[in-house]
Amino acid sequence: MHNRHIPALALSVGLLVAATPLFAHHANAVFDTEKKVTVKGTVVEWLWANPHCLLRFDVTDDKGEVAHWVGETQAPINMIGNGWRSDSFKAGDEITVNLEPLRNGRPGGSILNVVLANGKTLNTRSGGIYKPDGAKPDGAKPDGAKPEEDPKP
Repeated sequence: MHNRHIPALALSVGLLVAATPLFAHHANAVFDTEKKVTVKGTVVEWLWANPHCLLRFDVTDDKGEVAHWVGETQAPINMIGNGWRSDSFKAGDEITVNLEPLRNGRPGGSILNVVLANGKTLNTRSGGIYKPDGAKPDGAKPDGAKPEEDPKP
């Protein structure tokens, strides 16, 4: 009688084991979310790709030594609604990056926002996900127009 439950138990355990890496991938354990760091640098490369966009940039310290930083953002579909694009950066652009640093002390982290040389700020976090064929998180239509209010009866 106990033998008929073994296959179901084995299947359940197998599914849990297989799903564990999915949860681990999206953990923020590598970032120190209690700290915020601001650095000024020069863009080396902007990788607009899934599952995360990556911004490679060089930061020169007071001694003239260059540190090669990597900042991570969300997937492109999550960035579009905040004004990010595949051509948001080009090599040589001067930027200021605010991020949650890596816990291991290496030069990198989870980007909170980037300030461009012209003063424009690109934020990484918003209240929702923008889908190119749907409404923006604030309810605006894809063309930027606000939704019409219902007329009062």
